Formats: sequence, C-alpha cells, structure tokens
Amino acid sequence: MSDVSMTAMQSTAATTSKKEGANPVLGIGYAFGEVGCQMSWYMINNFLTLFYTDIVGLTATAISFIMFVARVWDAINDPMMGSIADRTNTRWGRFRPYIFFAPPFLAIFNILTFTVWPLEGALKVLVCLVCYIGTGMAYTAASIAYQALQNVIAIDSKQRMLLATCRNIGASVIGIVLSVVAAPTLLKLSHPGVAAADAQGYFRFAIIMSIALLVPFLICGIICKEKYTEKLHANKGNTEKLGFFSALREIAKNDQLLMVVLATVLGTICVAGRMGILTFYIIYVVGDFMHIATFFTVMTVAQLIGSFFLPLGTNLMTKKGYLIFLQMVMNVGFIAMFLLPNAGIPTLLAISAVCGFCNSASGVCYGLVGDSLEYGDWKLGRRQEGVAASMLSFGVKIATAICGSAGVLLLAAVGYVPNAEQTEAARQGINAVVNLLPFVIGVLSVVPMFWYKLTPAKVEEIRNDLENGVHAYDN
Repeated sequence: MSDVSMTAMQSTAATTSKKEGANPVLGIGYAFGEVGCQMSWYMINNFLTLFYTDIVGLTATAISFIMFVARVWDAINDPMMGSIADRTNTRWGRFRPYIFFAPPFLAIFNILTFTVWPLEGALKVLVCLVCYIGTGMAYTAASIAYQALQNVIAIDSKQRMLLATCRNIGASVIGIVLSVVAAPTLLKLSHPGVAAADAQGYFRFAIIMSIALLVPFLICGIICKEKYTEKLHANKGNTEKLGFFSALREIAKNDQLLMVVLATVLGTICVAGRMGILTFYIIYVVGDFMHIATFFTVMTVAQLIGSFFLPLGTNLMTKKGYLIFLQMVMNVGFIAMFLLPNAGIPTLLAISAVCGFCNSASGVCYGLVGDSLEYGDWKLGRRQEGVAASMLSFGVKIATAICGSAGVLLLAAVGYVPNAEQTEAARQGINAVVNLLPFVIGVLSVVPMFWYKLTPAKVEEIRNDLENGVHAYDN
C-alpha cells in the first residue's frame, strides 16, 4: 500500500480508538482482509470471461452455463456459510478461524480455475465448472467471515462506517496496483511475441496471486480480534442456535436489511456486471489490450479518492442520501460513455474517473448492513452477524450470476466474435451492453432506498435501547 493510504487508514483507526479503545492499527488490519479478497476477486471478475472465450475456447452457451450454475450455487452457499459461522465458537472467536484456514483452499482453486485442461467437449466444461465452484466456496468461507468481523470488532455505527471506509481504501489500493500491473504482467508471463496474454501467462499469474493473497488474510486475522462478540451476545432473550432455514426465516423479518440487499443486487448488476465485460469494450471499441491497465487504473485511483470522502459524505447527507447521490452521478457517467464513444481517450478516461469515484458507494452498503443488524437485534432480539453479512454477499453473488450468464450471451447477441476484428454493428452493441444497460439498472437500484428508514437518529435510539436491554417487542 502507498504511504498516503496507510496514513489515512491509521488516522481512521485512531479515530475509532478514541471512542472504543481499539488498537490504532485496527483499520489497517481490517483493510488487509479486503486486499486478500480482492486479489482473488479481481482476476475472477475482470479476466475470467475473457480467459474462457479467448484462451479456453468455450462457447458463449457453455460460459453462460458455467457462470450461472457456479454463481447461483455460490450465492446459496453464502447464507449457509453465514449460519455455520454464527454457530461457531472457538477461542479465536466466531469468524476469525475462517480468516486463517479458508485462504489456502482459495489459493489452490484460484490456480485450478486459470488452468487450461487438455480436455474437450462436455468434460472440459464440467471440469471448468467444478474448479470455479471450488473457488467460489473457498472465497465464501473467507469473505463472509471477513464481512461479519466488522460487526464484532466495533460497536458504534460511525466506527463501523470508518471500518467500511478502511475496507474501501484497501480495495482501492490493491485495485490500483492490480490495474497497473495485471495486464502487463499477464503479457510478460506469456510466450514472447504474443499480442495478448496466453494460457501460460494466465496460469503463471494465477500462481503468483494465489500465494501472495495468503499474507494479507493472515495480517487481518492477527490484528482484528473479536472484541465485542461476548458483549453483543450476552443476555439475549433468544439463546437458541438456529439452523440454516430457521436463520433465513428470522433474517427475512428484517425489512430494512432486505431493502439494502435489494439495492445492492441491482447496484452490483450495474457496476460489477459492467466491470466484468468492460475489457471487451476497451479491447474492441476503444483500442487494444494495453488500454485495460489505463482505464482500470484511473477508475481504481478515483475509487480510492472516493473512499476518503465516505465519512464526510455520509455525515453530510446520511448513508442513505450519499448512496443515492453517488449512484445517480454514476448513471450520468454511463450515459455520457454511451453517447460519446468517439470522444477520445482523455474524455473517456475523465468520465471513467467519475464512475470510479462513485464506485466507493459499496462502502456505504456495508455501513448500512451494520445499522440493519442493530435494527434486527432491536426488533427480533437476536444477532446474526454471519447470516446478516451473508445476505449482502448473497445479493452480490446473485447479481454476478445474472451478469456472468447474461453478459456473454448479450455480447454474442450483438455480434461479438472472439479473436476477430469486430463489425461496426458489434462495436455499437458492445457499447450498449457495457454502458446503456447499466444505466437503466442503476436508476432502478435507488428505488429500494426510498423504503429504508434507519436515519442516524433512529440508529442512535436503537443502540441506546439495546444498551439498556430494551427491544421493540417489549412494547
């Protein structure tokens, strides 16, 4: 990480420590967990579809099948993992054990996913599917535990928002690094003289990334101890350990969490879905393979800047208001990209920077989950950090399942042909899929927020009630 980012996260953590007595490096430690997650997610989200089409040689139908089945199962697996984590009790806590033990399995399956197997036909599709599912399950075990950890290492709503900010900073910093080095390194590790990364490049880079991601997870697990787990779960009226389906029924009663999840599903379809196919736009509409690094770097630098504004923006506009503001500004950026495809690289990069700044909205969503968790405890008398965290992840996975399946089919529908010069109609179609469709979905994503009612004053009232053992069902 850069010195500036490390200083910013340490300052954020220090603010937390003044109120809660936390370790001043808590924010830095929590950010490292996101670094580990992103080192796996970056390759999967930004290069796997390209790897499947141009390297493995899978058809659009086969890729759509793999993406849909793997990601739907991945989404279903999230609340299952959340329920398991909620029922875990060890001397390390409920969630930290998974931070330590899941990443090695994630590393192994990452490598297998970016391996070209000497197989043909249905068997090749099946092996790719199994490897991808394995990656998703290992990622789920680590990421759900990491998300839930935020709610037991901090207790105050603003402090959790600061941790979410540190998380965004971690994501942005590693995103910048990978945006700069990923495409050139993929090319460097490939056979000499190739114009784009080949199978050797992807495989070697996957090995490097998979070994490297173990370190930030370890740092996060060592630093982020579960300080408030026992306090938050002490003296609960409902002490029964819920099974998986009972936990889902209970969490479904939390209407505010469901609004956050719905907004996140639509927002992720808008943002992550676009990022998953943005490489096609850059390669075949804007220019060549090496432009990927430029666009991704600009967007991730802008996202980092946006992350620093999260505390200020949420304090001035509230979390709900700032989330809506960022999404609407991003929507304007999408329309501009669609209407100005020939505006030139500097203009397109400037618009991408605006969109990247607004990508910091993901940090607001995690802050909203923490408030919704307090609301659920107040309303139902039960805390389920694991399942609550998994619901947001569930929404993200469902969104990526839709995007991964539909994105490649939409590209094929508009005339995209792998490893070929695209027609003008195909380029226009790619432009529409990458920019116009996300605009429409982005507008829809703000609708659920109009039913979200947890204002800062209401959250403070709920926190005070919980501190005094008062619940909504007492009245």
